[in-house]
Amino acid sequence: MWKDKQDSRRTDDIDLDVAGSALDTPRPESGQDVSAFVGKGVVFKGTISYSGTVRIDGTLEGEIHTDGILLVGEDAVLTAKVTAGTIVCKGKITGDITAREKMKLRAPAVINGGVTTPMLAMEEGVSFNGTLEMEQQARPVHKESTLHAIGNSTELPVRRITV
Repeated sequence: MWKDKQDSRRTDDIDLDVAGSALDTPRPESGQDVSAFVGKGVVFKGTISYSGTVRIDGTLEGEIHTDGILLVGEDAVLTAKVTAGTIVCKGKITGDITAREKMKLRAPAVINGGVTTPMLAMEEGVSFNGTLEMEQQARPVHKESTLHAIGNSTELPVRRITV
């Protein structure tokens, strides 16, 4: 009856505090393993390309590319072009950011740059300095129309679906 609530939480419920701030606990509550971990005090320059989940608590200068999850800790400082599936940020990111699925900004996050994402969640206390472009994911549009028969005065209701 009192089953652990973490078992039923989805990937979009990832919390950086639960994801761990030490090397021995870099596992988000979604149950996914962290593919890479840049710890506090670590300075990394270059490009990170990965699939899965990466947590950054240090300093990164360069680029990050993934379809997975990027966790940016409170002490993290990123000066980078970031492209990810989902981004959860409590740290500082300077640069262009693209989140294909969603981006969550948690206090005291600081964003300086352009953000493109279909879904954005922002807590009170976040500093956002830049542009925001919210592209909707492609969804089929259904239209209903009535066709008229040629040479006949009756209307035939016909459903036509346009994608």
